[in-house]
Amino acid sequence: MGTGGGLGREFRWLWAAYAVSVFGTWLAFDAFTLIAILVLDAGPAAVSALAAAGLAVGAVVAVPLAPWVEVRRKRPVMVAMDLVRFAALMSVPVAFAFGALGFAQLLVVAVVVAAADITFNAASGACLKALVRPPDLLAANGRFEATMWTATMVGPPLGGAAIGAFGPVVAVVGNAVGFLLSALGIRAIGGREPRPERREAAEAESWGGRLGEGWRHIWRHPLLRPLFLNVLLVNGLIMATSPVLAVLMLGELGFAPWQYALAFALPCTGGLIGSRLARRLVPRFGRHRVLMAAGTLRACWLLGLAFVGPGAAGLVLVIAVEFGLITCSAMFTPVLATYRLTLTPADRVARTLTAWSVTSKATTAAMTALWGVLAGAAGPRAAIAAAGVLILATPLLLPRRDHAERRAPASMS
Repeated sequence: MGTGGGLGREFRWLWAAYAVSVFGTWLAFDAFTLIAILVLDAGPAAVSALAAAGLAVGAVVAVPLAPWVEVRRKRPVMVAMDLVRFAALMSVPVAFAFGALGFAQLLVVAVVVAAADITFNAASGACLKALVRPPDLLAANGRFEATMWTATMVGPPLGGAAIGAFGPVVAVVGNAVGFLLSALGIRAIGGREPRPERREAAEAESWGGRLGEGWRHIWRHPLLRPLFLNVLLVNGLIMATSPVLAVLMLGELGFAPWQYALAFALPCTGGLIGSRLARRLVPRFGRHRVLMAAGTLRACWLLGLAFVGPGAAGLVLVIAVEFGLITCSAMFTPVLATYRLTLTPADRVARTLTAWSVTSKATTAAMTALWGVLAGAAGPRAAIAAAGVLILATPLLLPRRDHAERRAPASMS
């Protein structure tokens, strides 16, 4: 499997599958939001409800899938979830072509994709831990993070250009094709993946207890618990403002779709910078200091979006704020992901990641719905300002001690 620079052929196929999948996702950046606004003429409350309902119901649907993931080989599960997402997304352009696309279908597709996302991520975490040695996990997660931000940088401008030329539905096709190519890449990993042990399969018969063990593992761990709470609130507040900001920029301020996409593409160079910094800073300063610094800094940017105005100055402001936010987040995320895998036993990875994802998506859904109501009542700018003020308090949830790092320093080297 190699160390550091050479992570092996199997990892490279997994990485390639991730790359095409995430590129397709960012090619369709906010495609459902754009379809709702530009095609179905939806307002801020409806756009936020679309984002919230997909996450919330998708999280509920994913809960009973956790034990199903535990007792099966992970790669077939990942392939199945890719194919489910491909089929669900392709139903949108088909319905649009026949003049039958409606808001209800967007909701259903959002639910299916959200549930498949959670299930895929739970299986992929276990798959990564099986393919990569513990000392190489930070390097592997750093590559995923850098790839994600590269796709985020390249995908939205291309998607925005395609949307400008052909309409927002074409971006959904690109997203679907990305999942299909991802399934082919995972199949190409090859080799024989061992079945879960019989003891694991027997324990998984009680899905409630099995998934509950994932939450217990998170909640009882002295560092996972505060990080979990911090991530829930930070991600929730950031994601809750996304549809509100789209309504503000595309509606009230009159930005074109390509300008909106550009405002989120250029700052993604910060993702490349942050992911590379994480791999260099952890060996020098330690995991805890990097998490504290990056976690604190990433809370300082969101408030700036409340002051965006029309024209070039407003566009520059959004780009600057997003660059700072993305750079800090890209430093934080791979270190957190590596730590979470390192501190979670192999037979609990799927249920722990599912518990984490379900809670995260449910929290984000609730906050997105709430911010949609707030934006409808007080206006998009006031809703963004409220999120920006609240996120300033989230560094208080970051762990103050690093005793777990002293117990397992080698895993982060």
